[in-house]
Amino acid sequence: MVRIAPVEEPFPPKIEALFARMVPPGLPPLRVLRTIARNRQMAHAMSEWMGYELSTSLSVDLRAREIVIGRTCALCGCEYQWGLHMAVWSERARLTGEQMRSIAHGSSADPCWCEPRDRLLVELAEQLHRDSDVDDRLWGELAGHFDEGQVLDLLALCGWYHTVSFIVRAARVEPEPGLTRFADVAVP
Repeated sequence: MVRIAPVEEPFPPKIEALFARMVPPGLPPLRVLRTIARNRQMAHAMSEWMGYELSTSLSVDLRAREIVIGRTCALCGCEYQWGLHMAVWSERARLTGEQMRSIAHGSSADPCWCEPRDRLLVELAEQLHRDSDVDDRLWGELAGHFDEGQVLDLLALCGWYHTVSFIVRAARVEPEPGLTRFADVAVP
């Protein structure tokens, strides 16, 4: 049962203007955005960060971004946000079906992570989720693939998607129609 209902059309002018900044033209605003819009000031602040972390201004590439976001959302049990990112970005991020399955149900030890950089990204999300920290070994390995600015972006992505996952799950945001579900990539 939904705990915080998304705002519905007709949207107040200030909310309409906010959605115009957050949503591509011709697409309806997602339920998560309409839920967050219940707090207009928070939605405005979140839109600023979204404008950065989903843009080419982010210092890491699309694949790195989506591996960290996907694994973080899956670890948080946030099927909505995981499914949204898999549906929209997995093909562009060149994630295979096996990698999508691993992001949802597996671990950094899965054989599909044959590129060390990809394995490190999955492990980063796992360590941050489990320990709220990164051990020295992983930090050193990350430094071999990412500069300090990129590491900061990766840490912030993981933290941001914990926040989004908490909002989506606790507010009981209903899934968007047609999104990828955890069961869609379950081990056969």
